Amino acid sequence: MVWRKSGTAVHRRLRVRSLTHTRPAFERKGQIVRLNKTATAAVAALMLVPLAACSSSGATKGSDKANTGATLTYWASNQGTSLANDKQVLTPELAKFTKQTGIKVELEVVPWSDLLNRVLAATTSGKGPDVVNIGNTWSSSVQATGAFLPFDDATLNAIGGKSRFLAGSMSATGVAGQPPAAVPIYSMAYGLYYNKKQFKDAGISSPPKTWDEFLVDAKKLTTPKHWALSLEAGSKTENIHSAFTLSQQQGGSWFDASGKATFNTPANVAAIKQYIDFMQTDKIVNPSDAQYSNGTEALKDFATGTTSMVFWQAAQASLKELGMNPDDIGVAPVPVPATLAAGGKPVTSMVAGINLGIFKNTKNKDAAIAFVKFMTSTPEQQMLNKTYGSLPSVTDAYSDPAFQAPNVLVIKDVLSKSAAPLPQVPGESQFEKLVGAAMTSLFADAATGKTVTSAQIAAALAAAQQQVTD
Repeated sequence: MVWRKSGTAVHRRLRVRSLTHTRPAFERKGQIVRLNKTATAAVAALMLVPLAACSSSGATKGSDKANTGATLTYWASNQGTSLANDKQVLTPELAKFTKQTGIKVELEVVPWSDLLNRVLAATTSGKGPDVVNIGNTWSSSVQATGAFLPFDDATLNAIGGKSRFLAGSMSATGVAGQPPAAVPIYSMAYGLYYNKKQFKDAGISSPPKTWDEFLVDAKKLTTPKHWALSLEAGSKTENIHSAFTLSQQQGGSWFDASGKATFNTPANVAAIKQYIDFMQTDKIVNPSDAQYSNGTEALKDFATGTTSMVFWQAAQASLKELGMNPDDIGVAPVPVPATLAAGGKPVTSMVAGINLGIFKNTKNKDAAIAFVKFMTSTPEQQMLNKTYGSLPSVTDAYSDPAFQAPNVLVIKDVLSKSAAPLPQVPGESQFEKLVGAAMTSLFADAATGKTVTSAQIAAALAAAQQQVTD
């Protein structure tokens, strides 16, 4: 995700973010509910029923005057502080595109909680928009349906070429060796955001680099009236992102090389147990965080000083909008184990972000390509990502001084050096839904005083794995 963004994203996330959600920052998307039959059916349909899309008229020109007079429908993800905020941000940009090309754009901003199911439904029904934002973690799943226009060499050249995009962001656009299902528009990575003033007051001179250091610091910062860490523990998206990162550090994997689900492994169980233990054993997280699911609450707690730390995607702009003193905002990579487990990797984030895709059955293919070219152009990348607090997805946009600020460079460094893409396999969206739902349920148990054991986590993962549609 997506995206979730987490304008400021007040996820997913961000969302997701996000499922992804990747989100800017506010991805986001998860709910503290179990996976319902409708969502399960939608995922199953995604895996089993490729869309027989119609061909569009016209050659792939991608020129700014392509299909002049056409009207596109565009589903945008919620990257800002609200749906209305996104409309405020995007409407003048779409008007600018119309003025340049004569192509009109009908905008709908879709909440992260609805976006994946709507995209899945559109892949099977053929009734969707021309252009859509997707959490980047969904790329391989939507690619498997055949419903999205592949960004082959000719199409990539029509929007300026593949080399313009960040390599890390392009790694989350679909299965390796196949043309991307979508291209990055908003790029993000997770960081550990910490309150510099509260750290100083507690006698902590620098952010933790290892999980051992993290727990020592967190316990110093936790008092009867103050919690060290806020979690969006009711969000399927946020939970799955952290489970992925911690599993990578533990030497785990959620799918094998053939794309078969491998949810119930000791490394994955250990990763989820570590995350839930922040609440149930370490007691550095408020149990009420198990209800935080809309991609805003945990960040708000951090911004208002209720907590001292939060794991988030590109949150700088959101924190400022929420009223946090910019001088108090510190950013560091998410910690890693002091000693990595066998096969463990020093991964501190999933490759987060939002991609922009085109439905193959669009009647306005040239116009849609022109729109993607516009949205990924350097001026638009600079304007949109500054507004949303995310990172540009094209390298030449970093000439803007706004993307050279120290905290921004930390996130950019994470994205380029210690971020890994979620599994680029068709079953990835099922992983997010099934394991994410299991984690929200486990957090709910921990919040009510029930002990969540490794055996209980293993059983939940085994049940989730049995529901995966091959």
